[in-house]
Amino acid sequence: MPAEWGRCVLTIGVFDGVHRGHAQLISRAVKSAAARGVPSVLMTFDPHPMEVVRPGSHPAQLSTLDRRAELVAELGIDVFCVMPFTQEFMKLTPERYVQELLVDKLHVTEVVVGDNFTFGKQAAGTVDTMRELGKQYGFEVDGVTLLGEHAVTFSSTYIRSCVVAGDMAAAAEALGRPHRVEGVVVHGDGRGKGLGFPTANVAPPIHAAIPADGVYAGWFTVLGESDTRMAAISVGTNPTFDGRNRTVEPHILDFDGDLYGKRVAVDFIEQLRGMRKFDSIEDLVEAIGRDVKQAREVLTA
Repeated sequence: MPAEWGRCVLTIGVFDGVHRGHAQLISRAVKSAAARGVPSVLMTFDPHPMEVVRPGSHPAQLSTLDRRAELVAELGIDVFCVMPFTQEFMKLTPERYVQELLVDKLHVTEVVVGDNFTFGKQAAGTVDTMRELGKQYGFEVDGVTLLGEHAVTFSSTYIRSCVVAGDMAAAAEALGRPHRVEGVVVHGDGRGKGLGFPTANVAPPIHAAIPADGVYAGWFTVLGESDTRMAAISVGTNPTFDGRNRTVEPHILDFDGDLYGKRVAVDFIEQLRGMRKFDSIEDLVEAIGRDVKQAREVLTA
């Protein structure tokens, strides 16, 4: 953010998924910024800090950076700031983190974070640390207890566990919307068309949070287009054909068109059944027919 913009209200975090807990922080920052007459700024990180702290431990990603930017803009954030999370950045002490980043570059007048927020080298800085430094540098700190329901705090970790279990209703409750997987439509084995149920083989980003193997009812959208279509979505390795590669393959209801190379979004609504190996192709085709019928019923209910 240019220095001439003056001071700002900042909220900091990975914000993976931009779930209901994140929305609570963002709302506080947006309202405070409006009251102060300054921009609201959201700072996130790329790559995920865990990948730098412990290479190979990147958690499943609930949303791409582009999707995060879109979602936080809808919530009223003025500036979406992506901070490269590097080895050098990781080694900043809490004092340098605040002085060099928050004060010298972003000119914060207030910082809004979750009450479990940590920062700086070895995560040594806490909300209390931030408050002490805020007194020194002249900014306020709002530590917010994250939203939750039914004794569950909404967090990206919790939502990932729901997605891994195939519990799309619980994931949607915490996200505030269905869980989405984005990707590019690529050429697959072409079996679906031969079976009478053509599918779009969606290649998601490398760390995308993919639901448990099974068949789902959901919505299919070509990004940048307004039409959203019903879909029966297969996730898994196609065990009937002894497949090895795990795929995301929506069969788009009432659609016949060329989707290759297009960037698309698949929103998962409900798991219809688990993935299984069928004894014959005929049994598989019959099951897919039932899946499509059930998906239509779920999505039109």
